[in-house]
Amino acid sequence: MPALRRPSKTMYDFIVIGGGSGGLAAARRASSLYGARVAIVEAHGKLGGTCVNVGCVPKKIMWNTATIAESLHDAPGFGFQLNDPCAPVDWRVLKGKRDAYIKRLNGIYESNLEKAKVEHIHGTAEFVNSHTIRVRESPDDAGVEMVATNILIATGGHAVIPEVPGAELGIDSDGFFALEHQPKRVAVVGTGYIGIEIAGIFNELGSTVTVYSRSKQILRKFDPVIHENMLEEMQKSGIGFVQDADVTALEKTENGICVKSNQAPVEVDCVLWAVGRVPNVQKLNLPVANVETTRRNFIKVDKFQNTSQEGIYALGDCVGKFELTPVAIAAGRRLADRLFGSTNAFLEYENIPTVLFGHPTAGSIGLSEAEAREKYGDQVKVYNTKFTNLYYALLDRKQANAFKLVVQGPDEKVVGLHLFGKGTDEMLQGFGVAIKMGATKADFDNCVAIHPTAGEELVTLV
Repeated sequence: MPALRRPSKTMYDFIVIGGGSGGLAAARRASSLYGARVAIVEAHGKLGGTCVNVGCVPKKIMWNTATIAESLHDAPGFGFQLNDPCAPVDWRVLKGKRDAYIKRLNGIYESNLEKAKVEHIHGTAEFVNSHTIRVRESPDDAGVEMVATNILIATGGHAVIPEVPGAELGIDSDGFFALEHQPKRVAVVGTGYIGIEIAGIFNELGSTVTVYSRSKQILRKFDPVIHENMLEEMQKSGIGFVQDADVTALEKTENGICVKSNQAPVEVDCVLWAVGRVPNVQKLNLPVANVETTRRNFIKVDKFQNTSQEGIYALGDCVGKFELTPVAIAAGRRLADRLFGSTNAFLEYENIPTVLFGHPTAGSIGLSEAEAREKYGDQVKVYNTKFTNLYYALLDRKQANAFKLVVQGPDEKVVGLHLFGKGTDEMLQGFGVAIKMGATKADFDNCVAIHPTAGEELVTLV
């Protein structure tokens, strides 16, 4: 870690703990737009948080790479004569270029803070009281104290490693981006969006993949139109699923790692834990600042990002609500506007679109069918369609698109939209705007279809 940069002031209008997406957004806005005296404290040498360094951005680069591999496999079906459509990717070249790109982004974030006149302090922060933090370079360092009228906690989260024998033989999603070589045999433990995305990437790039699920379902937080179709397509692509599995131990073998569970043992070269994430709050000393947390240690906040202590705020993954980069950014900007501007705006945690970068992609906004029926009862109506994307017209392999539109009331207001299949990652953003504006089924029907596209199916539903 770089040497601790001593703060140039002791008093600030705003101190942000955490240099991830939400913290950066709040800090820059408060300083550049409102002229507040702002400092941001980051424990790691790299700005950008999980998203930039070991999350969204490098993940999307890997997904793009896997998608290119998928297209190469399909190319002969369109008449292309390729010497070897299954040639392996040069992982070393890929990782080198990806890491160089992330490093450039780190530099851009640093430059943006300088332009915004935000003071960037390297070190680990802990509360001394409700308006004072101490920043240390190491546990032995006496540290320096910083005082602010307003303090934002935006420290993010980290992956859970289960407490089973040999767990250290596996890696988490951070470790995925540190791999120097592509493993031939991979076990992914967990079926949330992180596990499913990485499993798809490995599979398309040629690794043999086995996914361990605690139940017979995957992506349990998504509507069945997504999790059922995703499981079917992943199985068709060659990914193995060990269902109703409880992984009890990892053991080193002569040729790899043995995954032990209540099912038959499986030997692999790499085990990836994707069993959940927890907030980075352990070192903050929150009790002395009177900041309350939940049973799972997420920081309690209201709709204005207020914690239980006046003058202390929290947002992003450490509050455990819609753990998405754009959510943290939106909440951070609104917080800065409220604290230093004249608005009372806050982020509405409803109808937030999210996309799963699997193979294929999927996207969701609003209520699932089950959630809508629980909330609105018999007022709910559902429109479904399932079809083969035209992309697959000339290919022997076929892959489905499946869409579900959930509406309620006599006006058939759209309260949920769930998309599965090729192209849905880019498709959802525009429909998300319409739903956020209160679109009805009639509004969808009144939009002229764009033909031939997969998206036209949403404005021709019957």
